[in-house]
Amino acid sequence: MRRFYLLVAVAIAMFAPIGLAQHAGPYKVLKTARVGGEGGWDYIYADVAGRRLYIPRRGTPAAPDVQTRLTIFNLDTLEPVGEIAGVGGQGAAVDPKSGHGFTSSKPVSMFDTKTITLIKTIDVGAGQPDGIYFDAFNERVYVFSHPTKDATVIDAKNGAVLGTIDLGGVPEQCVGDGKGMLYVVMQDAQGSVTAVDVKTMKAVAHYPLGDKGRCNGLALDAKNHVLFAACASSGNPPAQPAQPMMVILSAEDGKIFTSLPLAGGSDGAVFNPSTMEAFSTHGNGTLTVIKEKSPTSFEVEQNLETMNFARTITFDSKTNHILTMSQERGPAPPPPPGGGRGPQGTPVAGSFTILMIGK
Repeated sequence: MRRFYLLVAVAIAMFAPIGLAQHAGPYKVLKTARVGGEGGWDYIYADVAGRRLYIPRRGTPAAPDVQTRLTIFNLDTLEPVGEIAGVGGQGAAVDPKSGHGFTSSKPVSMFDTKTITLIKTIDVGAGQPDGIYFDAFNERVYVFSHPTKDATVIDAKNGAVLGTIDLGGVPEQCVGDGKGMLYVVMQDAQGSVTAVDVKTMKAVAHYPLGDKGRCNGLALDAKNHVLFAACASSGNPPAQPAQPMMVILSAEDGKIFTSLPLAGGSDGAVFNPSTMEAFSTHGNGTLTVIKEKSPTSFEVEQNLETMNFARTITFDSKTNHILTMSQERGPAPPPPPGGGRGPQGTPVAGSFTILMIGK
């Protein structure tokens, strides 16, 4: 996810403010916690039952004093709770029943959420873990790999690898309906969603998204079987500058209901069944709220300014809060003389920040 985001962020960042004024709404940034800490980051994960927030941080060879670790925060106060040294990766997921957590690292790390200690590591073969999803339906964890275009299935109770699922594309975010079906959005230039039967561990359908592609976010209204696929590009050939869109489709047969504009290129989406709203966070520092007025009628309710590079998202269903994260950066160096994408600005030390969003 991080690699793709870097490719599109510069292209869309300058267009962040467009349309924000006419989409004022009820949501605002309720709280920011400048928790600091250096190192790379990707996904953010809310353990609603355990009231914990998990953010893996990655060390880099260029900064040997910055160590890979899993950082853990109180989901209500955003205060630090602890960390597990050496456990990093892209994202985390937790099985509240067994108290086992997992990170999408290579190898995958399995940890105890109560003692905040590593239990063991799990070999995933040729897979390069990126996205990760826990499905309570059968207490399994799904770890997604871009190059192998599949998901490794892990038993959350004991960490056993149960097999892999061929997804037919480059997988990003996954959502489940709680009844045995998973849906995975594909990051390919030709966007699609793959439907998976968890009982057979096989893909049972592929839903193409027309001329929308480079999709990273996926949310689900499980009651009405509606999917929200957040895509960074649209048009054939893709429009320039980029025109990110939310493609809204049926989870039952892939029928597309409509597509609505997003305020930036998404790197994550969630759905709140209590308010019938889908949310998409973007690397240009915006969040788009889409209201489901009926199972076939939708509108952009709000575009909210958040924090630049706050691109991934998690949802606390107990409080109806959205959480995202970012860090401040200095001025970006100029792009190369021959054109193309220039480097990002240098991160500001100690500026890593968690944002809590709500009404």
